[in-house]
Amino acid sequence: MLEFHDTSVRVRYAETDQMGVVYHANYLIWFEVGRVEMLRALGVEYKRMEAEDDCQIVVADAKCRYHHPARYDDVLRVRTRITETRNRVIRFGYEIYCESNNTLLASGETTHVICGKNGKPKLLPEKYRVIFGMKSALMANESKAR
Repeated sequence: MLEFHDTSVRVRYAETDQMGVVYHANYLIWFEVGRVEMLRALGVEYKRMEAEDDCQIVVADAKCRYHHPARYDDVLRVRTRITETRNRVIRFGYEIYCESNNTLLASGETTHVICGKNGKPKLLPEKYRVIFGMKSALMANESKAR
C-alpha cells in the first residue's frame, strides 16, 4: 500500500522574486503537482475520472505553513498523503523539502469536495472510495502503530 508519494520539482526563475526567493503562491501549485502525481501512482488519472465518472475534485480549503524559503534552482521533494476520505470529501497533506539538505520548507493540506460537471456535490464512486479509503485507513493504522 502507498503511504505517501514523493514528486520532485525544480524551482524555476519565473517562480521567484528579484532576490531568488520563491513567491508564496507557488507552494499551492506544487501541492497540486504532488496530488496529481499521487493519484497517478494510485492508478487514478484525473482526466479520466472527470470524463468517465463525472467526478471533479474541487478545492474547498487550502492551508500552507511556510517554514523556510525555497530559492531559485533548488530541487524540491513534494511529499503527498491522503489524510482523510469521506463519501464526498478527500483531504490531502503535503510537505515540501529541499532535496540538498532535507530541510522542511512548507507543510499544508487541501480539502476537496467531489462534484459533478454541474458543480453540485456528489458521492465518490465506489471504485475510488476503495482506492482512497484503503489508503487513508492504512495510514491511520500505521500512524497508531508508531
